[in-house]
Amino acid sequence: MHNYKKIKIFNITFYDAKYKKLKNLLDKKGGLLVLPSGPGLSSIDKDKKYHTALINSDIALFDSGYLCLLLRIIKGLKVNKYSGYKFFNDLIINLKKEKSKKRIFIVDPSQKESLINKNFFISKNIKNTFHYIAPIYKKKIIDKRLLKEVKKVKPKYIIINLGGGTQEILGYYIKKNIKKKITIFCTGAAISFYTKQQAPMNNIIDIMYLGWLIRIIYNPFIFLPRYFSAIRLFFLIKNLSNREMKF
Repeated sequence: MHNYKKIKIFNITFYDAKYKKLKNLLDKKGGLLVLPSGPGLSSIDKDKKYHTALINSDIALFDSGYLCLLLRIIKGLKVNKYSGYKFFNDLIINLKKEKSKKRIFIVDPSQKESLINKNFFISKNIKNTFHYIAPIYKKKIIDKRLLKEVKKVKPKYIIINLGGGTQEILGYYIKKNIKKKITIFCTGAAISFYTKQQAPMNNIIDIMYLGWLIRIIYNPFIFLPRYFSAIRLFFLIKNLSNREMKF
């Protein structure tokens, strides 16, 4: 009997599973793991490139507490939230436990954050990291320099610390163009909670589904419009037929 749920919603393969199971699945074949947000999912009927990247991911997690609540209330489907905040913490704990020399390729948004992130990994005794500063991508992502670096480094894992809507498209781009077995984590701003570059977060706030509120309080000009736009997800879920949800 499987100890996880596998559900297709909007043709995206979501997993309701614990970290150990996810790791086992990815260690076998590699693949692209994404954590789509509520605001991101609310735009999939308009943003085809983003939706295509999510469809072609291997594992999507229920990062959005809003999505979990909508599925429970509207569709009677109970799934467990697995936030980017928690997943990133589990990932770091596992990398520390492994004490391996597996190479980790990290994509950062700026020189400043790259240095901060590198120091964070060193503080966790994870030293075999290779940092790449991403350019400002347009919707159509082509980055041959990144592909060249990935092929040169030959990492076991790629961690993408970019914004939602970009990182998933970039992750899919890498997956398409790197034929070697590789695992790509689109964890976005999750690392910023731990480096104190984002809104203050803790386990209680995360468990209570209040990450969105803390972000709005911390930076209302950016996050209030973003989370307001997520209201559209209610109608997308409401109009989703049971036939379109595959178990």
